[in-house]
Amino acid sequence: MGFYLLKRILLMVPTLFGVMLITFCITQFVPGGPVEKMISQLQGVGRAGAEVASGPTLYQGGSGLDREKIEQLKKLYGFDQPPVVRFVQMMKKYLIFDFGSSYYYHRSVVDLVISKMPVSMSLGLWSFVVVYGVCIPLGIKKAIRHGSRFDLVSSTVILIGYAIPGFVLGVLLIVLFGGGSFWSVFPLRGLVSENWSELSVTMKVLDYLWHMVMPITASAVGSLAVMTMLTKNSFLEEIRKQYVITARAKGLGEGKVLYKHVFRNGIIPIITGFPGYFIASFFTGSLLIETIFSLDGMGLLAYRSVLDRDYPVVLGTLYFFTIIGLISRLLSDLSYVVVDPRISFEAIDE
Repeated sequence: MGFYLLKRILLMVPTLFGVMLITFCITQFVPGGPVEKMISQLQGVGRAGAEVASGPTLYQGGSGLDREKIEQLKKLYGFDQPPVVRFVQMMKKYLIFDFGSSYYYHRSVVDLVISKMPVSMSLGLWSFVVVYGVCIPLGIKKAIRHGSRFDLVSSTVILIGYAIPGFVLGVLLIVLFGGGSFWSVFPLRGLVSENWSELSVTMKVLDYLWHMVMPITASAVGSLAVMTMLTKNSFLEEIRKQYVITARAKGLGEGKVLYKHVFRNGIIPIITGFPGYFIASFFTGSLLIETIFSLDGMGLLAYRSVLDRDYPVVLGTLYFFTIIGLISRLLSDLSYVVVDPRISFEAIDE
């Protein structure tokens, strides 16, 4: 197993390098980079100033920036050096997690990401809790009562929820329960109310949870169908195996057969995805959900960074999240060995 771990860790290096290299090359060919954007802004200000001024001699910016100013802008953003040199310098800094500062927000990328994390963590973590908390017992119940009316009705409901995009469901929730056209039950924006600091501890918790109801519902419903059906099919496959028939023939109760024998085998496909999903829930953001409910999180930050050509934020967050993704996949693979002793990496090592 040790050799397998070493191989996987060593494979992370070229994977991470390839992802960063491809993304860096794409940013070099995308028009409207930070230098061009700043030039257009300065020229726009210049034209506006020229219109207000009484004569052309008072302001000469409307005719464009001179070469010296452009070179200063390139040096300011680090574009005065060849792309290869910039990429090598960038990767050297990224090895010590120095991501630089944002062009747009004028803040450290690390500080900027940390400031947006509470929103994404709230959405991801609560969605994770809701999905696993609902899908596992529901999937087991559906497997036990396979083919019954309960199975048919619940499958219909969750598949309808799966077919509705999260942002459409979010708009529907706002119209129904956010004061849109019917009832004003839940707040429309933010994680907490404006007077949150003045509330008691209990009221702060309730206020936070009250704000989370609609965003979590909109973001979690789509995942319910996949996880529920995966749980049902896994348990249904185990229930039909010979060892379950043998256990029942020996006189074991249905509950003991289900939770002592079937459960620990049927839960394996669900548990193995647990580490990756859990880690990803802390760092992923949803652009549409955050936009609909006015939540300033990682999804909105990533979208704005791409539009504003804020390359330190784009590349820095990509580097960090790629590492997180690679680690979560490794943990998911290792979880197979933890939950299923029949699996071993010794054969792979050999």
